[in-house]
Amino acid sequence: MSVVICGICPHPPIVVPEVGHRESEEVVATREALLELGRRIKESGAETVVIISPHAPIFQGVVGLNREPVLEGDLANFGACQVKFELENDLELIREITRQAPALGLTAIELTRELARQYDFTLRLDHGVIVPLYYLQQAGVNLPLVYVSMAVDTAERLYRFGLAVRKAAELLGRRVALLASGDLSHCLTRQAPGGYHPQGAEFDRQLAGLLAVPDVQGIMQMDESLIHRAAECGYRSILMMLGALDGLDVKAEVLSYEGPFGVGYLVASFVPGAVNPERSLLAGLEAGQQARLERRRAAESFLVRIARETLEKQLNGRPQSETAVPDEFKKQAGVFVSLKKHGNLRGCIGTIEPVQPNILEEVVANALSAAFHDPRFQPVRKEELNDLEYSVDVLQPPEPISGLSELDPKKYGVIVRAGRRSGLLLPNLEGIDSAGEQVKIARRKAGIGPEEPVKLERFEVVRYR
Repeated sequence: MSVVICGICPHPPIVVPEVGHRESEEVVATREALLELGRRIKESGAETVVIISPHAPIFQGVVGLNREPVLEGDLANFGACQVKFELENDLELIREITRQAPALGLTAIELTRELARQYDFTLRLDHGVIVPLYYLQQAGVNLPLVYVSMAVDTAERLYRFGLAVRKAAELLGRRVALLASGDLSHCLTRQAPGGYHPQGAEFDRQLAGLLAVPDVQGIMQMDESLIHRAAECGYRSILMMLGALDGLDVKAEVLSYEGPFGVGYLVASFVPGAVNPERSLLAGLEAGQQARLERRRAAESFLVRIARETLEKQLNGRPQSETAVPDEFKKQAGVFVSLKKHGNLRGCIGTIEPVQPNILEEVVANALSAAFHDPRFQPVRKEELNDLEYSVDVLQPPEPISGLSELDPKKYGVIVRAGRRSGLLLPNLEGIDSAGEQVKIARRKAGIGPEEPVKLERFEVVRYR
């Protein structure tokens, strides 16, 4: 047993008659298609429904699976408190999905009440799940549910989540229906929620055509600027669902598409068939990822290699080995080590004044601090190592300046001091375009008020990648 059917479900509350009333008649095609998808799920013999929602609590690079034993929610926020659900959670399937994820290079976590309190999110079902459930129930589907948070991640990693669901279902002998909840472009008309953009309709046309094949590689390679301009909310959920069909023949059918309110609503059904190695993208994804990793490591500087190997040894339980220090790094200097994951900051810690005997040891100490002690982030995990990109900034001696006119945020970093408090901002950071903004952020980092008098220093860095 495994994933027996997949589907795409839009989730506008207006398609629920108790919410939309007369306006729900304008989306009859979507309503009928959702009922048809529900009938197909019932006929598939599915024993659990897994729904991926873009309106659940969302995390960068982490897929969340709701751990509540009973999943509850309603459409009270949309004026229909009578539309409510209380469903059994398939906790066994959740546990197995989280076990399968690391082997596929993913991080999947169970979302508990403790995490919800800590990060201030709700575990109640959102409308991205409730709207599809409404039509599943109308079609006679009343099954345990797994409620999944769409993640923000690369297309390749999102795709692997569907594989984790399939492997978990196979191991448990569970027949699973996997649904991607999501609307397409939100900018089809001037009255649309995202305003009008001509590429909204183009995005919907391209995606619908690719799904009808289905051409998964084509979907994964869609132009990022087109996706962004479409202001959609379903692309990532769809990628996560499609991974369950990797290496299989698929009977795909777009059941409906319409956009009367300026948002694209697409309903589709995907029935997996026989194994077909030619339809597997996984091997190609892994080969491409390995090739990019090897190119990046071949090009990295000496100090970046030291930072990377320091983390790898720490997380793999290997002792830190002594490295001969090149003459140019025997001196002392302040050093910042920055980690990025898929273009987003993952950790950055440094020293304004050196505290280690030489630059190399400064890099080692600050690489560990950036990975494990940056208070803005959770500690780096072993499964993230291949996704990290490093940079090392060696600070040159700072010099006092009299004002903002002597700063250039592309060339100079800045240090602000008020008594024993000091804050530093590195040069040439994305999004920092003015000296005033640079000093403002450095003040905030140091806890120095906007009107407090400060002493300013500027410095240059040698940046190693």
